[in-house]
Amino acid sequence: MTISMNDLQIMQKKATCLHDMQAINAALDRMAVEITQELQDQQPIVMTVLNGSIIPVGHLVTRLHFPLQLDYLHVTRYQGKMHASQLHWLAEPRSSLKDRVILIVEDVLDAGTTLAEIIKYCQAEGAAKIYTAVVVDKNHPRAEGGLAHADFTGLKVEDLFLIGFGLDYEGYFRNLPGIYAVTEVE
Repeated sequence: MTISMNDLQIMQKKATCLHDMQAINAALDRMAVEITQELQDQQPIVMTVLNGSIIPVGHLVTRLHFPLQLDYLHVTRYQGKMHASQLHWLAEPRSSLKDRVILIVEDVLDAGTTLAEIIKYCQAEGAAKIYTAVVVDKNHPRAEGGLAHADFTGLKVEDLFLIGFGLDYEGYFRNLPGIYAVTEVE
């Protein structure tokens, strides 16, 4: 499905800013303090969940002033759609997770299914301890077996369709400098 430039421009103009970069930076600063207190002596692997957490991780790790390693995994439940489906693994981490402390960073926590599956994967790979961090905790019903709460949370929002700061619509708008609600998505 191709989206016209006009439709994308209309969507962006109609989007409502819920959190600007000042609010996001304040949330990331607070998260960094909390993460540092918990993990500064544990040499964690900070696991980026592609594609959504590329932008948040880049902003977050520059606030963490202790030894850590970065890795990534790529999973999707949306595959270009608005509604989640079965989890598809596109890339597994390159690092060995055995006996390591892992901090999984995700852009949003909604149903909690994706993070729950990633945690199971890390456990199966022998991780010593697993933490989760999300920039946005959406007031969305958690799925059965889904992660109820992240260990570190930046912002809380209502159950709205979101774009910006890593969150997308059909791959667009991840780059917006803020978190926006879109009310008219077809």
